[in-house]
Amino acid sequence: MFESKYSKLLTVILVIVIIAIVGLLGYLAYDFFANGMLSKDASDYVDNFEGEVSEGEANNTNTGDDGSNPFDNIKDADTSSSSATKRTYKGFGVLGTMEIPATNFKYPVLEKVTKKSIETAVAFLYSSGKGLNEPGNTVIVGHNYRNGLFFSNNKKLNVGDKIFITDNSGRKLTYTIYNKFETTPEDTSFYQRDTGGKPEVSLSTCTDDSKARLIICAKAE
Repeated sequence: MFESKYSKLLTVILVIVIIAIVGLLGYLAYDFFANGMLSKDASDYVDNFEGEVSEGEANNTNTGDDGSNPFDNIKDADTSSSSATKRTYKGFGVLGTMEIPATNFKYPVLEKVTKKSIETAVAFLYSSGKGLNEPGNTVIVGHNYRNGLFFSNNKKLNVGDKIFITDNSGRKLTYTIYNKFETTPEDTSFYQRDTGGKPEVSLSTCTDDSKARLIICAKAE
């Protein structure tokens, strides 16, 4: 009698364990498929991007009135472009595209940082000049989900690696990484720097433990 009840209990536990394993495997498979589709959509968009001249220029900053970094407290906003000719990606205005061969990175650069936009691609945060591929430093932010999406692989980048950025005019510039460092989430000192009249970009993302920011600096050749 006791052995029969014990056997039934083990059977129930085994069934629960099997269901849990199947559920976990199903979730992982779905997550892998969804991430793969997101990456493919972005890559296809970049491959087909030729750029279109918009009727207006992007605002050269997404920072708050106090100069703070909104990357930590992002709110959703209407990111659709007011220009009829501006390119869009999944409903978000696009300033251009970025490719980083060393990490197989291909994503559009969205024109504004919002909660939803940086769950879709990487986005323009700030420029000390007139925008993408223009003289001055342009800050572009993206999530590190530690799964290969967006800027998850920026930690693998090294000084000397290349970044290719195509803007909405169709102009493609090659940038070379010259600095890589970690800083606090509150640090914005790297936003404005002397670029010698040349275009530069700063890629900002979280470290794997989300306690700091990993910054990649690159200058146009």
